[in-house]
This record gives sequence, structure tokens and C-alpha cells, in this order.
Amino acid sequence: MKPTSTRLIVLAGLCSAAALAYFVRNGVAPAESTIRADLGLTKEDSGMMISAFFWPYALCQIPAAMLAQRLGARWALVMYALMWSLATAGFALGQLGWMTASRALMGVAQAGLVPVGVGVMAGWFPKMAQASAAGAFSGFMSVGSIVAAPLTAWFLMSGGWRWMFILYAVPGIIWAGWFAWWYRNRPAEHPSVNLAELEWIEKGSSSAALTAQAIPWKKLLLSLSLWLLCAQQFFRAAGYIFFASWFATYLQEARGMTLVKSAWLTTLPLLADVAGGFSGGLLSDALMRRTGSACLSRQGMAMILLLLCAMLILGAWFVAQPVLAVMIISAGMYCAGAVNPCYSATLMTFGGPHAGTVSAVTNMCGNLGAACFPIMVPWLIAHAGGWDAVLAGFGAIYMVAAMLWSRVRI
Repeated sequence: MKPTSTRLIVLAGLCSAAALAYFVRNGVAPAESTIRADLGLTKEDSGMMISAFFWPYALCQIPAAMLAQRLGARWALVMYALMWSLATAGFALGQLGWMTASRALMGVAQAGLVPVGVGVMAGWFPKMAQASAAGAFSGFMSVGSIVAAPLTAWFLMSGGWRWMFILYAVPGIIWAGWFAWWYRNRPAEHPSVNLAELEWIEKGSSSAALTAQAIPWKKLLLSLSLWLLCAQQFFRAAGYIFFASWFATYLQEARGMTLVKSAWLTTLPLLADVAGGFSGGLLSDALMRRTGSACLSRQGMAMILLLLCAMLILGAWFVAQPVLAVMIISAGMYCAGAVNPCYSATLMTFGGPHAGTVSAVTNMCGNLGAACFPIMVPWLIAHAGGWDAVLAGFGAIYMVAAMLWSRVRI
């Protein structure tokens, strides 16, 4: 009997949710300078507004994962998608306080996406295919950002940014309706899964993921590897968020680019991140099948790629030609993107049936880093040497992350 492909539709649903979430989340960054000028804001105001997403996003990771264990991934993700769509529409109110509140609500709503997604993949894919699934999931996060950059620039030039955010809310509502109708929490519960697919899925999957079980908090919190994974995620998320916050402004102010050109060039590192996620997952799973070593296929691969990323970003510091500098930075982001599936597969192995909760803990730490970086950028510009200091700090972040991976034990 040939296995059915229901698990791939599950993965496609997760990927589309990731793309939609990052689409609305990052639709603000290309419009930052326009919104700032339209509302008479300062860069500090913009930094606080952008970072308002990440504090509740970070702090709600664990509660969102625990709620999903009680509700099941099906209804939890539906609820989260409806909430972030409402928050997106609220951004159209066009007043700093309301926009900041909408960003914060969006952070609460999207907090569960990654931990619930990791738990779903742990339950629907065996160990030898988990990095590939995670690579697609993380890659489609950047797909949303890629689409958001030029589309936002087009809206700014033609229709205005307030109506843009109302329209941006619609796809998430449509997705929530489909997912509520089609998805089931466990492979055995889905009518489209045949016996052959069920047997393939259960070879090494964490089928108990996202069901109500006692969480071994003491064991988790005493694990050095968990703390190292939290720390590396803090730095990696702080590095990635540069593209979702200040990169377009960096290209406009430090490299002298127009709004439209900066929006298009912002997509290059994000495209590289997508390519890295897909190919990194395939390579990591191939190494796992060939060697049987999680140390080599997950930890070793992540450490080497992060070192390459840091070297490329720091190298772009010395390049005067703007497009070439962006291409070098994009090569670094390819390496960083290829680490994402290594990280997610490590969490699935490390967390087992509690992969979603472990992911929530590490992702919480990552988003504390993401919340700090947009606030630090204006300070670095004003007091530490301008945009050159920002780029240097950006590269150093990935160097530290590589060192942390060297001590992880899977």
C-alpha cells in the first residue's frame, strides 16, 4: 500500500500560516519611514512601536504552548490566526498608542505559532524527516516577509498605508476557516491518512506532542543544553530582526537608496534565508541518515554555518558598492537560514513529547533578543558610530551564537 500524503498538506498548512504571520508582522518595516513622517514620530517612537510586538510575543510563548496542549493544535492555531488578523486591522487606526497596542496584541496572538508548529511537526514526521519539514516551515516565514516588502512599497505609492493593513488582515481569517474544517490533531484521527502513511509517521515521531501531559520543568531547567539553546536563539533572533525592522531604513540612510529600491533589496537577504531553510533541512536530514549522528548533522552544521554568516556580514562592512554589500549580507543570511532546521530538529529530539514546550522556552528567549535590537539601533546610530556600528554588532551577534552551539549536547 502506498502511503497517502496528508502529512504534506499538514506541512503546507503550517507553512502558509507562517508566511501569513510574518507577512503581517513585517509589513510595518518597509513603511516605517513613511509612517514616521506621516504621523510626525521620532525614530525612538518607531523603535518602541516595532518592539512592542516582541515583548508580549516572548512572554506569551510558554502560556500559548500550554494552552495549545489543552485545546489541541487545531483550535489553538485557529484562535491565534483570528487574533493576529484583528490586530493587523487595528493598526489602520493610525495613532501611535493604538498602533503600539495593536503590535502588542499581534505579539500575543503569534506567540503560539512556532511552538505549536514544532509540536505538530514532531507528531506528524519521523526523526529522519523532521529537519526538512522544519526547513520548509522556517523558510516560509521569510516568504511572508519577502512578499510584504515590495507589496507594502506599492501600497505606499498608490493606496496609502491605513487601508493596506485592513486588507492584510483578510488572508489570516480565510486560513483560520480552512484549518478549522480540515485539520486533525493526531494522524490517526484524520480520515485522509491510510495505514501505510500512519506507520511511516510513527517511525520515530513524537506522537504524544501537544497532548496534555505533565511537563518535567525541573529536568528541563537543570539542562545546560537547554540554556545554551535559549542563549543562541536570543542572539540569532536579534540578528534576524534587523531585516524586519531597520534594514530598509539602513539602505535608505546609509546607502542612499530610494524607498522602492530599498524595499526590493530587502527581499534579497530574506530570499537567501528561505533558500537556506529549505536546503539546510535537506542537508541536515541527509547527514543524519548517512551518519546517524545528531551531533554532526544538527550541532556541528549549525556552528559552522553561523561562523560563516558572521564572517560574511562583517566582510560587507568593507564593501562600498551598495548592491554588492547586500549580496554579501544575503550570502550570510543563507548560512543563518540553514541553521533554522538544525535548531528545530534539535528541539524535537531534545523535547520529545514536550517539543512544543521546549520550543516555547527557547523562542521566548529569542524574542527577548528581537525586542532589544530595534531599541538598540537608534542608540548605536547616535552614540556608537552610526550605521557602521549597527552592522558590526549585527555580525558579532552571529559569532556569539556559533560559540554557544559548540557546547550544546544533544
